[in-house]
This record gives sequence, structure tokens and C-alpha cells, in this order.
Amino acid sequence: MHGAPGAFAPSPVLPKVCPMRLLAALFLSTLAAPALARPVVETPWGVPDAAKKPVKAVQTTLSGLSEPRLKLEAQPGGPRVALTFDACSGKTDERIFSTLVSNRIPATIFATARWIRHNPETVAVLKANPDLFQVENHGAEHIPAVDRPGFVYGIATAGSPQAVAAEVTDGAAAITAAGFPAPKWFRGATARYSLSAEAEISRLGFRLAGYSLNGDDGASASAATAEHRISKAGDGAVILSHINQPTHSAGEGVVRGILALKARGTVFVRLSDATEVEGGTAGR
Repeated sequence: MHGAPGAFAPSPVLPKVCPMRLLAALFLSTLAAPALARPVVETPWGVPDAAKKPVKAVQTTLSGLSEPRLKLEAQPGGPRVALTFDACSGKTDERIFSTLVSNRIPATIFATARWIRHNPETVAVLKANPDLFQVENHGAEHIPAVDRPGFVYGIATAGSPQAVAAEVTDGAAAITAAGFPAPKWFRGATARYSLSAEAEISRLGFRLAGYSLNGDDGASASAATAEHRISKAGDGAVILSHINQPTHSAGEGVVRGILALKARGTVFVRLSDATEVEGGTAGR
């Protein structure tokens, strides 16, 4: 309703509000503001995004695998040792390789097709020194020779008899294609096998190259550990080390261990120059 000209309209009547309730409402609104500005998003597991952490897959090594043992037969005379090196992939550890060449120390190299393809300079030196180096089969693609699906030390296995056969025969073909004699020994990736794969490898005409002393834990050992293990090798030891990890400290220890054996008068032999004793489980 409009009043008469010049008259003031009556003020609206406001509801009475308790001062304490008003203050409480203002206080709660300030607390809610940050939450409204930054909503929390829930994941399907009910955990806020900010709290999510990556989950690392666990790849358990298959059980029931063999790890063949190999030693040299005892003979009269000084201590004898067979140095064997896995060349899995990657480059050549020149610290080890140059030590073998300059000191004329024989060794057996287990090479994959992958390593042969990527190291033509080293391959040329190996071929130029047939009195020092015996090149044997480490497989085509460094796949464990296990004929059932799974993992060994985090590496996927061949997974079938056909895949095991391909790993073995393609690795051998790469060695002969590079100009080396046909290999007689096979050592698979991780040196672990299913028993049925062992039988298949034998059927293909290869002997399994076990070992008796783990020199460098796949090139993951410290230099001091590798040196200690190798330098203390006894008569008849077949030593497994790696020659494809030039940036790992283990290589330094491998070199020092070899030179310590040489200083003790140890005779170094290739597998082709020795009579071997097989059986049991390999160790350190």
C-alpha cells in the first residue's frame, strides 16, 4: 500500500535472531569454504586421489626348477679353474675382456644372439683369438628355458616346449652365422630350467652348462664381494660371471679376483679343454 505523498513507508518487521546463533553460523561457514573450494575425489577403492600410491606387481619365481652344477674333474698338478662368462645383452665390459686378452687367460663366453648383434668389435676379437675363447650358446633373446608360463627372477619364461626349442636353436644359429664353430653347450638365461626343458635341450644335441661358483650375482654383487668369491675359488671350480655390464662395480672385482688366481699359479681352462663332473645344485 502506498502512503500519502511525503509520508514515510513503514519499515518491514524482521524476525528476531539470536546473536549467538548468528555467530555460530558465520564460524561454520568459514570452516566449510576450503572444502567447497577443493572437493575430495574418491577412487573406486574409497581412497582420496592424493593418497593413492603406485602398486608394484610381484612376479614370483616359479618353483620346481633345477640349477645344474658343473665342476672340473680333479687332476694331478696345480689348481685348475674354468672361467665362464654370460654375455646376455648390452655392451662388453672391457675391464674384464681386455684383462683376459692382455694376460692370455682362456675363457668360455656364453653369448646371446642379441649380444652378438650389438658387439661386432668384440666378436672380431673373439674370432681372432680362438686359442683363448670358446663361444657357446646363451640363447637367442635371453629367455629362461622353462616350458611353462611364469617368471624367473622377474624375467618371463619361454612358456612352452616350442618356445624353448626356438630359444636354443636360434641362439646356436646366430653363433655359427657370426663365424664361430657350432656350439655344443647351452646355458639359458638365469641358469634355471624345468626338467622337461632340460630333456628337450639334450634332445637338440646340447649339454647344459652348469657351474659351481657364482662369481658376481648377475653383475649385481659389489666389487669386494666378486673379488672375494673368485679369488678364493678352489681347484676344479667352474665360475659363472657376466661380461656385459660395463657400468656395474662387480666387473672391477671380477678382474681383481681373476688376477689373484693368476698370481697363485692357477691354470685357466675352457670347457672344451677339460673333463667335467656334472650333478647336484650350483652354489657360491
